[in-house]
Amino acid sequence: MGPARRRAALRLRGGGSPPLLGLLPGRFSVFPLFFLALLLGFASLLWLQLSCSGEGPVPGGGGQSRGGPRQPCPPQAPQPPPAPPEDEPSWGPHRLALLVPFRERFEELLTFVPYMHHFLSKKRIRHHIFVLNQVDHFRFNRASLINVGFLESGNDTDYIAMHDVDLLPLNEQLDYSFPEAGPFHVASPELHPLYHYKTYVGGILLLTKQHYEMCNGMSNRFWGWGREDDEFYRRIKGAGLQVRRPSGITTGYETFQHLHDPAWRKRDQKRIAAQKQEQFKVDREGGLNNVRYRIESRTALNVAGAPCTVLNVLLDCDTSETPWCTFG
Repeated sequence: MGPARRRAALRLRGGGSPPLLGLLPGRFSVFPLFFLALLLGFASLLWLQLSCSGEGPVPGGGGQSRGGPRQPCPPQAPQPPPAPPEDEPSWGPHRLALLVPFRERFEELLTFVPYMHHFLSKKRIRHHIFVLNQVDHFRFNRASLINVGFLESGNDTDYIAMHDVDLLPLNEQLDYSFPEAGPFHVASPELHPLYHYKTYVGGILLLTKQHYEMCNGMSNRFWGWGREDDEFYRRIKGAGLQVRRPSGITTGYETFQHLHDPAWRKRDQKRIAAQKQEQFKVDREGGLNNVRYRIESRTALNVAGAPCTVLNVLLDCDTSETPWCTFG
């Protein structure tokens, strides 16, 4: 059989070079192809970094920026320090229950849990993170979820942090220790990137469990986003407590990173019917004493080496009292 017939027979039997390599020049080596793949991978990572860090022009923008400023990349969780076991005295006697009201914000949660676990471990703060996941069909109720977290956090914790999932502390000088002298507002108006009025107590607020009980917790009447913190400020004052705030922090509005992007994650800010008037009133009856809920499940999770507990919470609503708990 001549050379031409042997090559034809090999092609018919599926032998010879693979089809892809057959398209390459005869002297083409696999090593340049491998080098080209590495180069493309590096270029993709560089583009991803620049696209979220705000450095350089927006790809495809002709060298010009388009739209508003880009969101910065979420900070990488600091590496856990070589910390001694929690039963050593350097950790202190108190244990924090970090209460995180939550609904459908998994991107933030995957960043938040390992970041806060490592941040608090580095400061030798004993802690446990409770993710309070509202799974019912009612509108989001941050205050009721914090009440539930307080009741479900157990006797091994003696103070709480009411902590938004989209707010990360960047300054290690921030104090998360036991707030014996009274409520301690970590995300003070002088430091929070968005809210600067003097009675603001949202974002991150620490209280001893005793002080939270003195306030009867938070009002359960606030369905939808906003105003529950303003009502809680009045409860703090009514209980004879004084809000304290950080001092000596020089990082200003760059003390925290706010992960929330309002362009694609809308907040439920609607005010329905009598809710427009009710939102400015002090709830003198309800709070810890009448929060209505059921725990559908309780799951221990580990997120990138950081432990937390997810509580799937079913809240209940008396529509004769707060008809604005639903959109209907």
